[in-house]
Amino acid sequence: MDSLLSDLKTRFERRQGFALATLNLDHVVKLRDDPAFRTAYLAHTHVTADGNPIVWMSRIAGAPVDLLPGADLIAPLCDLAAATKVRVALLGSTEETLKAAARALMARHHGLEVVLCMSPPMGFDPSGSLADSYISQLADADIGLCFLALGAPKQELFAAHAVSKIDTVGFVSIGAGLDFIAGTQKRAPKFIRLIAAEWVWRLLTNPKRLGLRYARCIAVLPQLFWSALRARLNSRHAA
Repeated sequence: MDSLLSDLKTRFERRQGFALATLNLDHVVKLRDDPAFRTAYLAHTHVTADGNPIVWMSRIAGAPVDLLPGADLIAPLCDLAAATKVRVALLGSTEETLKAAARALMARHHGLEVVLCMSPPMGFDPSGSLADSYISQLADADIGLCFLALGAPKQELFAAHAVSKIDTVGFVSIGAGLDFIAGTQKRAPKFIRLIAAEWVWRLLTNPKRLGLRYARCIAVLPQLFWSALRARLNSRHAA
């Protein structure tokens, strides 16, 4: 977290744009099946581990990383934006959720300016004309940080498209993070997150929507394990 925030602070001060994705198993499944999603991920400047399986696999591979979920990045990034006088936009979810999240964020983070809330309609094309209109609004409002709550793969596709159009905005994909802040969704209690069982909490609260998704995530674990193990063995042989 410290090294990430240090780098982003420098980018805020220089008005240098970026795109930050938060990798989880659902993304891994989509990356294997969707070439456009892979291309969008490669356009990102930062990727963090948004799930304990990603952390565990990185350790097995001999390249450990810290757990940095998107929802946990919102508060420190808001503090950083307030300190560096960077204006903030929220894009995604519903208009009601965005307004509630904006009020909550400005109340919690002294000096934070959330000046733009954009709620795309159903069927939003992350690289279409409406997306370009949103990018123009970000430029006109002098936005330096935009939280994306469109869900994968739309938020990553939009971020990749946007950073190719505007180089002064940092785009951070946070999924349901704004819903947690607005109170429209409830995040797992902290002790559940500490024992790496947040996915169980989410599955139990929304089994119809998440059941098949999590089944696909579990199915990919064995191959990821062997890939990580081979990476570790290959690095030892190379040394």
